[in-house]
Amino acid sequence: MATAKLKAAPDAEEAKEGGKKSKKTLFLAGGVVLVLAAAAAAYFLLFAGGGEEKEPAPEPGAVAALDAITINLADGHFLKLKLALQATAEVAEAPDGSKALDLAIDQFSNKAVDELSSDKARNLAKQELVEKVEKAYEGEIMDIYFTEFVMQ
Repeated sequence: MATAKLKAAPDAEEAKEGGKKSKKTLFLAGGVVLVLAAAAAAYFLLFAGGGEEKEPAPEPGAVAALDAITINLADGHFLKLKLALQATAEVAEAPDGSKALDLAIDQFSNKAVDELSSDKARNLAKQELVEKVEKAYEGEIMDIYFTEFVMQ
């Protein structure tokens, strides 16, 4: 029995040391993986640019003021609207305002006065009109300005 105890004791010590070595190896491997993951993340964030690149905002060019128009609203009311188109710097000559005026008439015709009377509603309508005008002019117009907006 004494021999059995002597042999069992070295195996137990080896198992304990093996466990310590295993924990050290696991800890070291985990640290290496963590460092590699951090390096990969830093590379993708700094050097890869995060995926999509934004195209630069267009440079503003000339502003073309358009004549005022009168648009029929709902319930016998009307809107007197005067627009100015902000062209991009790439546009050589002043844009024709016909498309913008047509889009404005389509958007504001038969709207109720309440739908356009608050600043929030007017700004929302303007933003919608800007999107339509930018699309219609294929990037030649970058913004519009309401230089006159009178409802009666």
